[in-house]
Amino acid sequence: MAFSEDLLEHGRHVWEAQFEHPFVVELAEGTLDDDAFEYWVKQDYRYLLDYARLFAIAGSKARDEETMTHLLGVAHQVLDHELDLHREFAADYGISTDELERVEKAPTCVAYTSFLVRTAYEGSIAEIAAALYPCMQGYLDVAERMTELADGEHEFTPFIETYTGDEFREATAWCRTFVDRCGERYPGEHDAMREAFLTSAKLEYRFWEMAYTQEGWGL
Repeated sequence: MAFSEDLLEHGRHVWEAQFEHPFVVELAEGTLDDDAFEYWVKQDYRYLLDYARLFAIAGSKARDEETMTHLLGVAHQVLDHELDLHREFAADYGISTDELERVEKAPTCVAYTSFLVRTAYEGSIAEIAAALYPCMQGYLDVAERMTELADGEHEFTPFIETYTGDEFREATAWCRTFVDRCGERYPGEHDAMREAFLTSAKLEYRFWEMAYTQEGWGL
């Protein structure tokens, strides 16, 4: 079994919980409250800035040129392309780029990005690969689940199409290969990789919950 499949087996319960989460189901059906989606756009924008940092730091730790080039390229793509998509989503709701940049991270967003950045700085390249995998494979799998649930086009269709499109599928396939390669090269780090993977996967689930409840600090 490829190590990426091993990780997915360990995270199967988290995947099932994501598939059933009301944010996911209602977005797929087109019935999600606009305020919840707007909240997700704002928080995910802040998340992606640190996600790009994760790839950039991972690139600096890579030992071969191909991996370094790809990881640094993904960091640039997130900053140059995926954030643009969020700005477009935000513009549809009358949210300016300046407003996006001033958004305060919610507790879950702080927890997730702090975990990723700490893993990037303190973890091995294998742990980093496992930590970033749930965001790639998880979003593809959740978006495919949304495709199954969707009944015709609606305002959230562009979200589903973005994360089931060829470009994101190719990015996810590379990430899966990266995880498998790390699993083969560093068998002594399998437990650490599983821990990093499951932590990220659980935080992915909590991110949906954070957006659905529009989590705040209570202060």
